[in-house]
Amino acid sequence: VPFEIDLLHQDDQLLVVDKPHFLAAAPAGRHLQETVLLRLQRQFGLPGLVPMHRLDRETAGVMAFVVQPAQRAAYHALLRDRQVHKVYEAVAPWRDDLGLPQVLRHRLADVPGAGFMQVQVVAGAPNAETSVSLIAHLAPGAGQAGPLAHYRLIPHTGHRHQLRAQLAHQGLPIVGDRIYPALWPEPPAGAAPDYANPLQLLARELAFVDPVSGQPRRFVSRRRL
Repeated sequence: VPFEIDLLHQDDQLLVVDKPHFLAAAPAGRHLQETVLLRLQRQFGLPGLVPMHRLDRETAGVMAFVVQPAQRAAYHALLRDRQVHKVYEAVAPWRDDLGLPQVLRHRLADVPGAGFMQVQVVAGAPNAETSVSLIAHLAPGAGQAGPLAHYRLIPHTGHRHQLRAQLAHQGLPIVGDRIYPALWPEPPAGAAPDYANPLQLLARELAFVDPVSGQPRRFVSRRRL
């Protein structure tokens, strides 16, 4: 993957980076060597480094890693207890009838036969909640039939593919999304993805009260969609 990881912060507890599009967070499936985790372990000589949270391979932005193995549980508990404030940005189609800002509440479940790749909105009690607001209107992009918009997304839950699935369900598939609303085939083994057209989804901000020091932490991506 021909993109570099930008360092945002490093101390004895955390290593925080600005992850590029297309680079997997940790080894899984077809992506075993070219990952953020392995690059950082090698670069900083930290074999015990583990992700505090995950980002999809296609998503860019702020990603934090726990340095001390003995402190992993404390940081992971922040995610479990919903004590982490996350802000994302996305570029997607614009609809005049949206009535923003609004909070999307849906129940997400795996799509039968799609393996881990897709989730869908189904009937039932919501298990995914996201606040959506408008940052700016945009002109139509290449290959786009209508106007686009730059959105701010604040997830209040942490379901897999939550932002991508909820926006697609609203008729707002994120530009460059190869999973929602329709699953595109993977490139052949050894073939490079379309680096010129990344998913327009960015993890802009990560904030929480540090469970070790008790101090507020806030990290912001320098990347732009």
